[in-house]
Amino acid sequence: MADPATSVTPYWELTFDADGDPQGRARDRLLAGVRERKVRDLIVFAHGWNNDRSGATRLYDRFLAPVPRLAPAARIGYAGVLWPAMRFSDEPIPDFPRAVAAGAPRRPVLDKDTRHALLETFPGRAILVEQIARLLEQQPPEEAELEEFGRLVRLLVEVVAPGPQELFAADTVAEGVPQSEPEMFAGSSAAACAEFARALADPGSGGQRRDLRIPNPWDGAHELLRQATYYAMKRRAGTVGERGLGRVVGQLAEEAPGVRVHLVGHSFGARLVSFALRGLPEGVRTVKSVTLLQGAFSHYAFAARLPHDPRAGGVLQGQQNRVDGPLVCCHSRHDTALGTMYPLASRMAGDSRSVAGSAVRRALGAKWGAMGYGGIAAVPGTRAYTLAEALRAGLPASGCVNVDASAVVRRGGPPAGAHSDILHEELARLVLAAGRVR
Repeated sequence: MADPATSVTPYWELTFDADGDPQGRARDRLLAGVRERKVRDLIVFAHGWNNDRSGATRLYDRFLAPVPRLAPAARIGYAGVLWPAMRFSDEPIPDFPRAVAAGAPRRPVLDKDTRHALLETFPGRAILVEQIARLLEQQPPEEAELEEFGRLVRLLVEVVAPGPQELFAADTVAEGVPQSEPEMFAGSSAAACAEFARALADPGSGGQRRDLRIPNPWDGAHELLRQATYYAMKRRAGTVGERGLGRVVGQLAEEAPGVRVHLVGHSFGARLVSFALRGLPEGVRTVKSVTLLQGAFSHYAFAARLPHDPRAGGVLQGQQNRVDGPLVCCHSRHDTALGTMYPLASRMAGDSRSVAGSAVRRALGAKWGAMGYGGIAAVPGTRAYTLAEALRAGLPASGCVNVDASAVVRRGGPPAGAHSDILHEELARLVLAAGRVR
């Protein structure tokens, strides 16, 4: 039987642990169910940061709700990927009213919900979580305490060897980053906290100081923890995508070769479904489309050569060729989480100076940018559309496609901006258009 957790049917859930291993019998139910229900097109959706099943399924339910009406004659099935990612309690999420998600005042402390999420996401590290929470609460003025805070955060998110996640800790090397640990830990934690605090005080500045007021560095410490946690989720998304979802799609191709698979991912879920392409068995051509919604990973991920280092390529170079259809990247200039914080965190190592001047900030965005902010970069032949153009004129039959969704992905407050503003019928229509589902 399909899982009744959403209003769209038939619906199944695929649950994976942090190492990408499927949990329970969900995979078997999916493989059997698509045959029994004679599914022709299977839409597989992976959430970004989230820390419980109910939040993920609410997202899937609301995003997918228009699909049956938009494609009434299609035999569509739906699968929701559940993987152990976390969300800070002050982070906007798509299925909450905006006044609740973004209206609460920001304080550099760990509330009860965030502590619980950290404990769920990093089991066995309760003492570290409590030490981190204590420092955020006390906010000692000494610089040494900020350095200690950075050390504790590093311990919280480090990879425990041996294990498959260790293989995904270094994939940022191919995105132009020389270290395998989070970049904000390569230098002074106190300097990193100060720069994050400046960026939070003025999200459009990229860390540039515009007046004489000095923000509280412990605001930046809270952001340091957030960014380090997201780094761990980024690493985990790659693991689950390649070792988990990619293998399941391969098994589905064996069990039901006529099923057309359409992968959809939001934020780090976009990274997850992209890495699933790398996990496909040789010769599998059942993935007919991939739609990335505000993807929280490097815009160079699919590039064969990096503009700033022609000897290196993106971590997913060439993987778009595994799709028997288009790979569509939705991006928005209103996504401040990806437009400001992502490049700032990515380039922190080796340069503890503040970003000065708009030209320098643009250069950093070009080198360290996320695809959910400006689209896929350095892939020859990539086509570019506005969302209205894509829906009116249609999409190419293959290759990388950038779709500027700023017209609808635009609402949200700090620190994420419009990052989670994806619940729009136009985006559901785009998923169907990418897969030619009618």
